[in-house]
Amino acid sequence: MQILFYETDKPYGCFSNFSRHPITLDGILWPTTEHYFQACKFTEQVDIDAVREAKTPFLAAQIGRERHRSFRSDWDQARDPVMLEALRAKFTQHADLRATLLGTGDAELVEHTKNDRYWADGGDGSGKNMLGKLLEQVRAELNQTH
Repeated sequence: MQILFYETDKPYGCFSNFSRHPITLDGILWPTTEHYFQACKFTEQVDIDAVREAKTPFLAAQIGRERHRSFRSDWDQARDPVMLEALRAKFTQHADLRATLLGTGDAELVEHTKNDRYWADGGDGSGKNMLGKLLEQVRAELNQTH
């Protein structure tokens, strides 16, 4: 069984990084996992703060794509571990989200959009669906601790 998700106002929308569920990591409050993820692309505090202070996750994502900023040279290697850290925080810090994730059983979780071929399925199943795979990893970890 597959569970498709993408839009935050649809079923399983809480799995989206744009869902309005704040996380705290290293003593810093982030409005969404998207804010945290995008901020981790940068090395200079001014750029990190610009992302953290963005009014919406969409704006945080836009700032994260600005290559004139202090972009990390190792981002391709760092992005998956950073996303995993954000997801672990989100699903351990919000009991309702943890219950939703655990309630998916062993279903394949798929971020379904043509807008992304790395984090999502590319809209046609040919994408890597890394967000779905990392969510499944967090679910397996949570199942071991509950």
